[in-house]
Amino acid sequence: MAKKRMSGHSMATWGPSVAPLHLTQLALRGTVRPTDRWDQIPDGLNMRDLVTPLKRLGVTRFGLAAALALLALGRPAQAANPLEMNFGLFGPSYDGRVAPCERALSTITEQFREKERTFWNSPLSITAYGNIHEVAFRPWQSDNIPRRYCSGEAMTSDGKVHIVNFSIIEDGGFAAYDQGVEWCVTGLDRNWASNPACKMARP
Repeated sequence: MAKKRMSGHSMATWGPSVAPLHLTQLALRGTVRPTDRWDQIPDGLNMRDLVTPLKRLGVTRFGLAAALALLALGRPAQAANPLEMNFGLFGPSYDGRVAPCERALSTITEQFREKERTFWNSPLSITAYGNIHEVAFRPWQSDNIPRRYCSGEAMTSDGKVHIVNFSIIEDGGFAAYDQGVEWCVTGLDRNWASNPACKMARP
């Protein structure tokens, strides 16, 4: 229980839940400081309050730029140590020695059989090739990776003949070792990697 003596009145008694509320009321001379000036109540931070102290100190844009320049010039530049230097960053140096079209046929046969068996549960395989010929050699700028584009016909184990487009790529093998082969058999591009109709496998 809380008790409070008021001027001109007898002793007043309040419950424990009421006493803290009355301690903050003006009529009971509580802890709240009375004021009748609204300009004394802060209603938010004004940006001018941040700029004014800087102006008083004479800090301008030029002063900030000069301070940053002094900090940058304070420590002399040092040369990179050997561990920080780059190694082996040379420009394109291709030989342009790409194997002829016939050299890629065994790779296409093996990769086609593996793809059909592993991903598509298919027993298809390539049994023969015909009309293998070159379509283009390095058709773009000379500093691009050399490619030899070829095309021909491939017969699969079901007796059907498909157009096969492929390219032999210098340094296109695993980890850029040896030459690589990219190919597409028309009608059997099941994942549409070279759609439409293996056109993306041509130059």
